[in-house]
Amino acid sequence: MPPSRISARVIGFIADKIDTVAELETLLILSDDELRSWSAQDLAARLYIEPAKAATILNTLVRRRLVIVAETPPCFRFGPAQDEDRDAFAEVNQSYRRNLVAITTLIHSKASTPVKEFARAFDLKKDPE
Repeated sequence: MPPSRISARVIGFIADKIDTVAELETLLILSDDELRSWSAQDLAARLYIEPAKAATILNTLVRRRLVIVAETPPCFRFGPAQDEDRDAFAEVNQSYRRNLVAITTLIHSKASTPVKEFARAFDLKKDPE
């Protein structure tokens, strides 16, 4: 399914919040059971990646306010700070399950993560009118 058939809300969420398929997969895993806490080690085993990479992904999602730190030592849970993000992610989740190739293509077509992070560092917010 071409990106034009993916809703604007899904495209917007991915554009603003998701830089890699691994980030999306992490959110999908965490959102399956919102009460479960995951360590970086647990997530690494599930995603078949190194624990350090899993920790980086989790910390990135914490900075984006999609995941919360639940315990010490650090364990993480799905926990979007904004209801809008929670609702948008639910739509992303459904769309990803129906349109895996289109969603992964959309993610891969974005600018590289370092470029996105650099741009986010200079993201200026408008003053409320």
